[in-house]
Amino acid sequence: MFNPSQADVRRFFCSVYAKSKAGQPLEAIEKIASLWIDEHHEYHVALSDVDAALQQMGQVEGDKTNPFLHLSMHLSITEQCSIDQPRGIRQAIELLTHRLDSLHDAHHAAMDCLGRMLWESQCAGRPPDGNAYVACVQRHATRD
Repeated sequence: MFNPSQADVRRFFCSVYAKSKAGQPLEAIEKIASLWIDEHHEYHVALSDVDAALQQMGQVEGDKTNPFLHLSMHLSITEQCSIDQPRGIRQAIELLTHRLDSLHDAHHAAMDCLGRMLWESQCAGRPPDGNAYVACVQRHATRD
């Protein structure tokens, strides 16, 4: 299993941004990351300076979203849907996308569920509960 460090994740997204801006060829995972980067113009400044990104690791700036965590969650949800793991996540995201008329907004809603699942797993010291995660996304998809 691939387990990148925070620094690895920051280097990856900064590299993807630089390669994309320069028109360089991208690997498959980089292409997916690039699409999500393009959706988040507000992160371009943070992605343009890898040294600053590495120096800012561990710093919390009020209620600002961590661009590297946020993009990592987009990438995770995209990968989960591509292999339907946990089982049912692909359909739940598709239903949520249809309800919200936006894949991007569906991902943002699913991030709440993904974050909750990971937090609960860490607090309880047990593996993540994929069924609860999918059920949470399904609830978002069926809300009025």
